Amino acid sequence: MASIRREGSATWHGAGKDGAGTLTTGSGTLRGTPYSFHARFEDGAGTNPEELIAAAHAGCFSMALAFQLSGAGHPPQELATSARLTMEQEGGGWRIARIVLTLRARVPGIDRAKFDELAQAAKANCPVSKVLNADISLDATLEG
Repeated sequence: MASIRREGSATWHGAGKDGAGTLTTGSGTLRGTPYSFHARFEDGAGTNPEELIAAAHAGCFSMALAFQLSGAGHPPQELATSARLTMEQEGGGWRIARIVLTLRARVPGIDRAKFDELAQAAKANCPVSKVLNADISLDATLEG
């Protein structure tokens, strides 16, 4: 069985609320990218883990759906997906409670029922969906 490994790292300096850190990915796409309490829980500069999870989920779903559609003989012209992640306080901490995927798709020659079937399969089976313990919903629009 094949396996794929990906790496990322974080460095943090200082206390929780007043500290700051950087994120780096193995590919180098993120290299010393700043993140902090203010970027995570307020509107400060930099990124945060949840924003990266949302982007990863949108990307994973879009790619999974492109494979589903292509395999069914309907390669997409465009799949534009956004992911809105909601965190909620739970006890003394936080949890990712839900993610809403919003898709706008241009897929020539596909009927709505087949599109919905493949979009739901992609939502359920993309690896990021599988790893998240959150309510994941999909609002998919098939454009002409």
